[in-house]
Amino acid sequence: MAYPMQLGFQDATSPIMEELLHFHDHTLMIVFLISSLVLYIISLMLTTKLTHTSTMDAQEVETIWTILPAIILILIALPSLRILYMMDEINNPSLTVKTMGHQWYWSYEYTDYEDLSFDSYMIPTSELKPGELRLLEVDNRVVLPMEMTIRMLVSSEDVLHSWAVPSLGLKTDAIPGRLNQTTLMSTRPGLYYGQCSEICGSNHSFMPIVLEMVPLKYFEKWSASML
Repeated sequence: MAYPMQLGFQDATSPIMEELLHFHDHTLMIVFLISSLVLYIISLMLTTKLTHTSTMDAQEVETIWTILPAIILILIALPSLRILYMMDEINNPSLTVKTMGHQWYWSYEYTDYEDLSFDSYMIPTSELKPGELRLLEVDNRVVLPMEMTIRMLVSSEDVLHSWAVPSLGLKTDAIPGRLNQTTLMSTRPGLYYGQCSEICGSNHSFMPIVLEMVPLKYFEKWSASML
C-alpha cells in the first residue's frame, strides 16, 4: 500500500514486480549518468573561454558519440524485452479467475468452481469502519491463494476499463468483446489494492480492486463457505 509523500514504487509482492523495480533502477541510473555528463559539458562550455579548434573535425569523437548511444540503448532494450516475455508467459496456472468491468464496479467469476461469482462495489465513505481506507475498500474482496500461479481473464461489458494492482505489477485493459489475460503470483499474504486505470467515465476512480492473498488452506475454507 502506498503512503503519503511516497517517492518510489510500492513494495514488490510478485516476482514480476521485483523484475520491474530492478529494471527501473537500472534505467534510472543510466539516465542519471547521461544527464550528469550533459550538464557537466554544458557548464564547461559556459564557463571556459578556451576553444579546441580540432574538435570541429574529429572523426574519433563522432565515432564515439555514435556507437556509445547504440550500446546504451541495447543495455536498456535487452532487459526490457526479457521482462515483456516473462509477463506474457502462462505457466500452467493453478486457478483461473475472470473479471468483468462495469460502470462502475467489478464482477468476478472463479471459473474452476461451478457457482462462485460475485460483484465488488466500493464501500461509501459514510459506511467505512475504523481503519478502512477511503475510496479503496470494497464489499467483496477477491480472495486468492498465495505462492500459486493464477490466471486472470479480463474483459468489459460496457466501456474501456483497466484492471491494475501496482504492488503485483499488474495492469491489463478490459475491452468490450475482447478477452485479455495476465498472470499473478504473490510471494506473501496480505491485502493488495488497485483501481481502474482507464478514464472510463465520471466514476472511473471509484472502481477499487482489493486482492486478499491467503495460504491455500484458508482459501479452500473461504471457497467452501461461498459455494
